Amino acid sequence: MSIQKIAQLAGVSVATVSRVLNNSGTVKPQNRERVLRAIAESNYQPNLLARQLRTARSLMILVMVSNIANPFCAEVVKGIEEEAENNGYRILLCNSAADLARSRSGLKLLSGKIVDGVITMDALARLPELTTLIGGAPWVQCAEYADSGEVSCVGINDMDAAQHVISWLLGLGRRRIALINHDLSYRYARLREQGYKTVLQTHGNHWCVVEYASALTSAAGRVAMERLLRQHPLPDAVFAVSDTLAAGAMRAIELAGLAIPQDIAVVGFDGTELSEMVSPQLTTVEQPSREIGRQAVVQLLNKIHNPDARAQRIMLDWRLVKRAST
Repeated sequence: MSIQKIAQLAGVSVATVSRVLNNSGTVKPQNRERVLRAIAESNYQPNLLARQLRTARSLMILVMVSNIANPFCAEVVKGIEEEAENNGYRILLCNSAADLARSRSGLKLLSGKIVDGVITMDALARLPELTTLIGGAPWVQCAEYADSGEVSCVGINDMDAAQHVISWLLGLGRRRIALINHDLSYRYARLREQGYKTVLQTHGNHWCVVEYASALTSAAGRVAMERLLRQHPLPDAVFAVSDTLAAGAMRAIELAGLAIPQDIAVVGFDGTELSEMVSPQLTTVEQPSREIGRQAVVQLLNKIHNPDARAQRIMLDWRLVKRAST
């Protein structure tokens, strides 16, 4: 089935069919409906290679994540895929595991014109390396960003969120608030820790203990919490930089025979489904994870269509969801 045949079946011009297929230009709603009906009835499959040769675009986006097992990353990717598909694009997912060799292999798709742009979720510390590899290709970074603002990014104000959490816990009467952090090569980890320490210092609270989990997993969160439980006196609250770490911390507290939140309150970060699955349900900073992904695609497509467009830093709203763990 050819595009000419689709145009004949729909009773429109070939140009109209082309605009519908490429989601470009203005098409009357009734004509769009007729084209889509003709495509569905004929089971038409567009020739993607021919389209790429004609438009010099592949309509593919490379998405590079450091750990797809991270529930927050998975939710962001869902948002990316939804918005990409709404704009006629598909995604190729590369789970780089923060490995430069994997990243280099994936980014060869850019030079080979297999993808039109890239969205990354890598640590801030890796941005200089990625900049060298990506060059001038369209690029958007999710959650992590450099102060220079040379790369478009989408995320939240991590420091404000962390400061709000600690101020709120202090307002509840908690005085020994510990932090479970992860990898300081990530900007979000540094900002959340900075927000935690700033509020404690401002309130003259000198009980400040940080434990670093070896990985962003529940098991690592449990081990970090076990170390905190050897503190004397014990913390009366714990703020973890991810829901996954918080879930592990809750398990360690439970195994130690302590009650949540009576003995130790727990707050997580990200607002993933996990926060509602644990018992008691977890208080958490909810990020608009899918909207972060959608906005990343909006920014990337703007860069694809307008190569000279200036880099944008999009900061979205977050909210503290209060549940039984506090």
